[in-house]
Order: sequence, then C-alpha cells, then structure tokens
Amino acid sequence: MQIVDFRPELAPAFKALNEAWITALFALEPKDLEVLGDPASRIVAPGGTVFFAIDDGAAVGCCALMKLPDGGFEVAKMAVADSHKGLGLGRALMAACVERARAAGAPRLYLETNSSLAPALALYRSCGFEEIEPAHPSPYARADVAMELRL
Repeated sequence: MQIVDFRPELAPAFKALNEAWITALFALEPKDLEVLGDPASRIVAPGGTVFFAIDDGAAVGCCALMKLPDGGFEVAKMAVADSHKGLGLGRALMAACVERARAAGAPRLYLETNSSLAPALALYRSCGFEEIEPAHPSPYARADVAMELRL
C-alpha cells in the first residue's frame, strides 16, 4: 500500500470512491458534484491536493486537503473502499494530510462530518481533532459536526 498525490488519471477514482459512500448513507449535494467533478480545478489548482491510497495499482482510498483563506486546510472527501476498510488506510491518509499541512506551515486542519459516522469521528478524535463551533454554515446539509486540529 502506498499513499500518492493527485494525478489527473486518478480523478475518476476520487469521484467513484466518494460517490459510493455518500450515496449509500446520504445524498449527493451540489457542492459534492462541483468538487468531485473537477478536483484538479476545485482542489489542486487553489493550493490543495488529493491523497490516494494505492493497492496493486488501484486507488482504494482518498482524502482531499483544500486550502483555506487563513492558510489552513480543510480535510475533505475521505473515502476508503469497502474492500479495504479496517486496514488503517484512513489513518494513513490522515497522517499524510497532517504531515503536508505542517510542512506548509498551516495553523490548522478543519473538517466537517456527520454525527452518525462513528468510525470517522473516532479516527478524527484519535488524531487530535476537537469539535468546534463552525465560523460559517456548511455548504453540506449532512454536516452537523465541525472539528479542528491546531498544528
């Protein structure tokens, strides 16, 4: 298993991995369609990246780091294929996010999630994220938890 940065040929996997979990539990929203449809322009070009977990040449997990106006990053669109859950890929992807943000001198990582996603919440808390009151309303109806990790 290896963690790699965004490459244009991985964009379809980013979309497929995220659509799978979102549509299984919630509904795709306009912001999802915008970001998933063009990660190169919506995430990478403004200063972020998408990390991919690769197993035997296939993308089996992903997580985006989206640049925030304050120099921090939003952790977004984390997904792991059902076939690879429980192998520590979420933790490896989060470690890549933290490492990249620290290297960039970011003051914080921010994320939004849903209170029903117990495994995700447990991962975020174990990585040091704490719940906060968001500064702005989320563009996602499903987001009812905001969290931050000060770096």
